[in-house]
Formats: sequence, C-alpha cells, structure tokens
Amino acid sequence: MSQFTAQRLNMIDAQVRTNDVTDPRILAAMGVVPRERFVPLAKRPLAYADVPVEVSHGRYLLDPRSFAKLLALADMQPGDRVLDVGCATGYSSAVLARLAQSVIALEQDADLVRMACDLLPSVGAANAVVTQGPLNQGFKAKAPYDLIFVNGALDGAPDALLAQLGKGGRLVAVIADGTAGQAQIFVREHGRIGNRVAFDAVVPLLVGFSKTVGFVF
Repeated sequence: MSQFTAQRLNMIDAQVRTNDVTDPRILAAMGVVPRERFVPLAKRPLAYADVPVEVSHGRYLLDPRSFAKLLALADMQPGDRVLDVGCATGYSSAVLARLAQSVIALEQDADLVRMACDLLPSVGAANAVVTQGPLNQGFKAKAPYDLIFVNGALDGAPDALLAQLGKGGRLVAVIADGTAGQAQIFVREHGRIGNRVAFDAVVPLLVGFSKTVGFVF
C-alpha cells in the first residue's frame, strides 16, 4: 500500500466517518479519488490533512470534513445533473462525478481550468466537463441543475446560482457571518427557494462572492 493510499484511508476513518458521514457512496468516492494529484507538489504532504489546501493564490480545496459533510447534506442521486462552482484543480468534480450523472465543473481562473481539464480525464471522470466563467454567475447554458455545489464560503445567498436550480433542485454552500460560518442547503420547491442550516463550518471565502478574498479565521 502506497503512502498516499494509506493517508486516504486514514482520512476516511479519522475525518469523514467520525463526523457522521456514513453514506457508502461518498466513502467509496472519496476513498478512490487521489486527492494528492490535485494539489501542488509542494503541498502534497498536506493533501489529506484536516485543513483546506491552497492550490493557487487565494484558492483552496475544502478540508475533507467540510467537503464530505456538504456532500452528505446534498443528498446526491445517481441521476443528478451537477454544477460544481469553484472546482479549482478539479478534485471536487472528480468526486462528484462518481456520485452523479453529469458534472459541469465551473472555474474562472485560466490556469486552474487547464489543470482541471488535464486531471479529470486522468482519474476517469469522463462525465465531468470543465468550463470557464465567473463563479458568481454560474453557467446558464446548461441550467437547470439538480444540484449546485459551492466550494467555499459566501457572504449571503447566491441569487444568480439559485435561479439556475431546477424543480426540487438543491444548492449547498457555507454562508459566512464574520468569523463564523454555517453550512446551508437551499431547495427550490413550488417555485420558491427555502433553506435550512445544517452544521457549523469555517472554510475559505470563494473569490467573486465577497469583497474580502481569503481565509476566514
């Protein structure tokens, strides 16, 4: 067993299962996608640590705990059409692709787009397509979506993204309030958007959604 394989299994046991994420589909997906390949070489020792990993200036992969709990909150179904907002190097999209029918991986940074385009096919995510554009505008061309997954904290409800949800569609994100943050799920039902708070989470703010870009301490 390789070093990274052992670290991946330990991540599942120590960071995911212990935080009440028990869906076997999520455990299997996170257990097989090589997270270390989606972080810069110098950051690979942190690939499976319980912290966000910076992959480009001000851009992060979510920590495994928060990522897994957001996946569980999303209640993903095999037939879901997913918009992955802020995919960065593509790790989140690679995992989502194993749980959904199709994934649109949205990224605005050209360098990150190139990396995601190279990495996703290499890990078998043939049902994930990378597209470049402003994160806060979503991707209307392929809307509506069953699920919109947001890789970072926002400072309020993302109206432009919520407008791209289909009937029964869900959006999961962390809404930041000062130094605190709460993971929330938004659902479109009967033509209206409802939301509920699910758990506390502190994750990096996502560029384009807030006046302040960086990590929320």
